[in-house]
Amino acid sequence: MRVMNIDLHIHSSFSDGAFTPGELIAIAAQLDIRVIAIADHDSVAGIEEAMLAGSGASVTVLPAVELSVQFKEWQDVHLLGYGINFRDKQFLLNLDGFRRRRKGRNGEILERVNDCLRAEGRSSLELEHVLAFARGSIGRPHIARALLERGYADTVEDAFRRYLVPCNIPKTYWPMADAIAEIHRIGGVAVLAHPTSIAKNPATLGPVIAELQLLGLDGIEVYNNMGWPLEIEFLRRTALESGLLITAGSDFHGIEEGLEIGRGREGMCFDSALLAPLYERIKYYGGKFTGILEHLNLTPLSPPLPKGGSFKVSP
Repeated sequence: MRVMNIDLHIHSSFSDGAFTPGELIAIAAQLDIRVIAIADHDSVAGIEEAMLAGSGASVTVLPAVELSVQFKEWQDVHLLGYGINFRDKQFLLNLDGFRRRRKGRNGEILERVNDCLRAEGRSSLELEHVLAFARGSIGRPHIARALLERGYADTVEDAFRRYLVPCNIPKTYWPMADAIAEIHRIGGVAVLAHPTSIAKNPATLGPVIAELQLLGLDGIEVYNNMGWPLEIEFLRRTALESGLLITAGSDFHGIEEGLEIGRGREGMCFDSALLAPLYERIKYYGGKFTGILEHLNLTPLSPPLPKGGSFKVSP
């Protein structure tokens, strides 16, 4: 099997990314990234466009989503779903409910930001100005980009520190057990994104991952841009010892300085050796999009997973 560069965690302008799905495909093709997952926050609206663009650019697009989840005292935990049936009607209705609540939340955040700007003697941001950076639904990064363009902040980080964090309004979250069950229901694989965003202390994070596995968690995003080398090594060993899938993604939004599609910490590339176990797990859940990966000639693990069994990942 030819080794290919991949990236299983990319955001488009349909959530809080800077680039359209078509533009992301063009960037991936230029960088020779052959398999990507558009994993927008609580949205699958960009997948169809990405798949169409990918078919003409030799870039395979794995349908994905990143759900905003709550687990115990931890809010805004991010759960990735891979190989999902992104056309499932009930799932789309659920996402629409989140979209409507998010639209109201982000509108309130914009109003709070404008209150701050007016208190500083500055002009307000118009909704149309912010929408110019989005695809129908604004997120905080889109407000940040509008602040930058107006010269009200020096960097995206500065915009968050001065305006968006103080003006934040909490999200509405999926309960973790419900989110995992929903991803499985639509034929997908549930993976915990950038796990160290929950806790950096292994003594805290390890038991949390173990509890999530009991709820049906399939894997963890070991290779990510939020973890440092020692943290990534802890995640890798945790996955190997517990039989969890290992995935990799840049969490690219297009606004982060120095962040590139297909690369992690210190320029690490993500390769396709991670795809075969993921492919087999999607098949196990009856995913409708296994054919997307079949042309890559991935070698499934053997023997097949028995009903109620668990996967073991070779070191």
